[in-house]
Amino acid sequence: MTSAEGVAAVRVPAEAERGRSGAGVRRSLVSRLAARAGGGAARFFLIVVGLVWLTPTVGLLLSSLRDPADVGISGWWKVFGDPGQLTFDSYGDLLSNEAITDSLWTTAAITVPATALVVLVGALAGYAFACMDFPGRDGWFLVVVGLLVVPVQIALIPVAKLFGEIGIFESTTGVVLFHTAFGLPFAIFLLRNFFAEIPRELLEAARLDGAGELRLFFRVVLPLGGPAIASLAIFQFLWVWNDMLVALIFADSGNPPITVALQQQVRQFGNNIDVLGPGAFISMVVPLAVFFAFQRQFVSGVMAGAVK
Repeated sequence: MTSAEGVAAVRVPAEAERGRSGAGVRRSLVSRLAARAGGGAARFFLIVVGLVWLTPTVGLLLSSLRDPADVGISGWWKVFGDPGQLTFDSYGDLLSNEAITDSLWTTAAITVPATALVVLVGALAGYAFACMDFPGRDGWFLVVVGLLVVPVQIALIPVAKLFGEIGIFESTTGVVLFHTAFGLPFAIFLLRNFFAEIPRELLEAARLDGAGELRLFFRVVLPLGGPAIASLAIFQFLWVWNDMLVALIFADSGNPPITVALQQQVRQFGNNIDVLGPGAFISMVVPLAVFFAFQRQFVSGVMAGAVK
């Protein structure tokens, strides 16, 4: 190798190294910004957001524990300066109000079956779309996906007319069926994407061992789909428990769910905060407790199927 070739050979790696170092400087700048964003500042920001998000809940709890006279003349934050304002008398009044207690049982009677039916039927349909071959499978799945964009409001009048003809209008059964029908498209879509990631070899091995489709579903697929099923159950539970539109139209007006019962209390009495405060807090804390109880399964279930 001549001296000129040696100089060129040294110069090319040196220039390449400088290019890499320049790119490294640019990347390190971005990396430093990302590291700063992911450090203490981001944690502080998330803590502030969490506290702001919890403030209405804390305010409602403290208001429900105050005397109605105190609620009318000062804000809930006054409790921190005078803890003696806290009392459980309002919750005693709530338990003695049959309209509220009956509405809580009605809400549970609607929410639990609607959630269980959506989970069971959605899991069976999701398994069929993901793990079974049948004519028109992809076309039917596209129909299910298309039903995701159908708004609830478009079906209120036709379904109300249908329920009136078959005799289940203003009944718990009608509300449960309505929520089940509109919860199934999302359930099938979510669980189908999760079940599609189960290795086919595992299913074929179970079939070779003599397992039928139902046994394969309940013994193999259903246990593996626990995170996705938990997240689906949380979604459906929150939607049905907090629903007011469907309950206002299809539920029994004499024994409505808690959302409609609280609305009726506001319309009729207006200033009975001793019932509205505890009732609203109980109505809100039940879905919050369900969410936090299954938070880990909810996160893993939502992430499942997102990356193929």
